Amino acid sequence: MYTSIELFAGAGGLALGVEKAGFNTIGLIEFDKDAADTLKKNRPNWNVIHDDIANISALDLEEYFGIKSGELDLLSGGAPCQAFSYAGKRLGLEDARGTLFYHYALFLEKLQPKMFLFENVRGLLTHDKGKTYSTMLNIFSNAGYTIVRQVLNAWNYGAPQKRERLITIGIRNDLVDKTEYKFPEPHEYKPVLRDVLLDCPKGPGVPYGEKKRKIFELVPPGGYWRDIDPEVAKEYMKSCWEMEGGRTGILRRMSLDEPSLTVLTSPSQKQTERCHPLEARPFTVRENARCQMFPDDWEFCGNVSSQYKQVGNAVPVSLAYDVAKEIYKSLELLKKNERNKKAI
Repeated sequence: MYTSIELFAGAGGLALGVEKAGFNTIGLIEFDKDAADTLKKNRPNWNVIHDDIANISALDLEEYFGIKSGELDLLSGGAPCQAFSYAGKRLGLEDARGTLFYHYALFLEKLQPKMFLFENVRGLLTHDKGKTYSTMLNIFSNAGYTIVRQVLNAWNYGAPQKRERLITIGIRNDLVDKTEYKFPEPHEYKPVLRDVLLDCPKGPGVPYGEKKRKIFELVPPGGYWRDIDPEVAKEYMKSCWEMEGGRTGILRRMSLDEPSLTVLTSPSQKQTERCHPLEARPFTVRENARCQMFPDDWEFCGNVSSQYKQVGNAVPVSLAYDVAKEIYKSLELLKKNERNKKAI
């Protein structure tokens, strides 16, 4: 079985997809206690390391994980996006010091896995006018990797949710002539909320206040503030009423026949509402988890606010699986080609 280590593991969306694709995850690092507890509760056999990644990246990683440099098959994870210093415009590892990405890069340099998966928000492409991602690519290249990248929408890969992620895949340079990576093909069927909400198990959630609930009862499924009495909408929106743009996220009620908008880390945010199609309330934690394609028996630890945050920060499991399945195929091709080379 191919081995993987996951950094910034969160509540396990990415790790679940990687596991389902056939990998044996030998270590997962997560700083948030509730998220680490979620991982431990659902996968007691996983080696969950609840610690600051800076403490781990400073260690002798070969000794810590019991593997030699070059042996690990996959390093996966997605560091939160932070601006770099660009000190001296070297655009190398030193520029990333003080950021969480720096520690991802250290793992890469020290362990030299055959492949890596780095996922992030689409906005990373334009963060700091593109300089941040450009520096990351430079660091990947300096670490000895050839990169392919693509923005994938989870809605095309089995999740009833519009959620775009920037997927960056690296293959170690000495293996590039023996394998390749192909991004997964979009699914023919694109699921909608009807597919996951109607039989969803009950779970914790946060209701709207009485006043807000009554206003949302006026909004039809698939509608937003323009679909109710302008006076009611104006009073609710206050200063937002004068803003430019469509403001389609305000008083937004989802329809059963559309995918969810990107699942957020909090149940209710005025500019980006996602009211339930059939009831005047936010989605529950479990409904959001279904939009992220977590299995129903995956339990989230911590208070309700923490659970919403863990689910909202996750990579949709179905997207993670499709991406990781192609990595598995790349490693299988590598093994086959190396075997053939020995046979010659």
